[in-house]
Amino acid sequence: MENKKTCLYDKHVALGALMSPFGGFDMPIQYSGIVDEHQAVRQACGVFDVSHMGEVLISGNDAERYVNHIFTNDVVGVPNGKILYGMMCYEDGGVVDDLLVYKVDDQRFFLVINAANIDKDWAWIQQQAKGYDVNLEHQSDQYGELAVQGPQAEAVMQEVLGIPCAELTFYTFKQIGDVIVSRTGYTGEDGFEIYAAPHYINECWDKLVASGRCKPCGLGCRDTLRFEVGLPLYGDELSADITPIMAGLGIFVKLDKDEFIGKEALARQKAEGPAKKIVGIELTDKAIPRHGYAVLNMDGETIGEVTTGYHTISTDKSVCMSLIDSQYAKLDTEVQIQIRKKVFPGKVVKKQFYNKNYKK
Repeated sequence: MENKKTCLYDKHVALGALMSPFGGFDMPIQYSGIVDEHQAVRQACGVFDVSHMGEVLISGNDAERYVNHIFTNDVVGVPNGKILYGMMCYEDGGVVDDLLVYKVDDQRFFLVINAANIDKDWAWIQQQAKGYDVNLEHQSDQYGELAVQGPQAEAVMQEVLGIPCAELTFYTFKQIGDVIVSRTGYTGEDGFEIYAAPHYINECWDKLVASGRCKPCGLGCRDTLRFEVGLPLYGDELSADITPIMAGLGIFVKLDKDEFIGKEALARQKAEGPAKKIVGIELTDKAIPRHGYAVLNMDGETIGEVTTGYHTISTDKSVCMSLIDSQYAKLDTEVQIQIRKKVFPGKVVKKQFYNKNYKK
């Protein structure tokens, strides 16, 4: 099956981007290079095409009650214009997807879902809606999306795009006509995401690139940036087999809510403690741990595997996130990682390898 193309595909090709399949789309992996783009976001400003993400609007009399039924976080009493992060879970606590929920008002909620999960999520959302007075709209094809990220993002948004956004605090949004602008991102830096019709997204991209103040960035550095600050990627640190509790994301699971899908399983897992946990591991060597590599205890027994690993760009360390047996998850526990035919020593550290710089 042919990969889909975002509304900016021709722009990426014209800029000489290295293109690769991701989540069913042909996406830019890098332009000038992952390190160069990564540093631009940490130090100045970068722009990402994230039009591959999916969007679903849930509206109607039961919208709030229904969203709370499928979402681990709690939308009741949340002010209009606020965004919540959380998960949709199966009954056993495994994750359907992690997502953002934008509260427009009590009867309208805008869901942003992962590209690779769009079809699965849409089927799940429809399936769970039986008995609720809600209207479900799959709006993914109506929107393009840009992420403008970095310490200079606010100035660039206002001066290059003419979008006033200084009043937006972290995880809030506003609508300007048909355009949604939110202070969100996936890089650990201050930044904004713009959801709009494809023609407007193209105009914004052109202005940002032409300004010279905002470097085009690919999915390669999007992954290195999110990894350094400990943000999970679905399929690596969250999945049908890795629950929010195992991933250390229990803060986004509101067990005091009346009900939501997966509540009983997650409450039980939290009370008993999960058998496995996602942890950070730092190697003493420069070797790079990759997804799927085995994590061993000091006796050489396999206790888990790497979910994401890099030699970090911002801190110059060989680190990874790994899913390991909980008995080894305590900070400073000595472990080993099998990298091809050699074994490298390391220790358990915090999952956040670099400090986030959000504007609260």
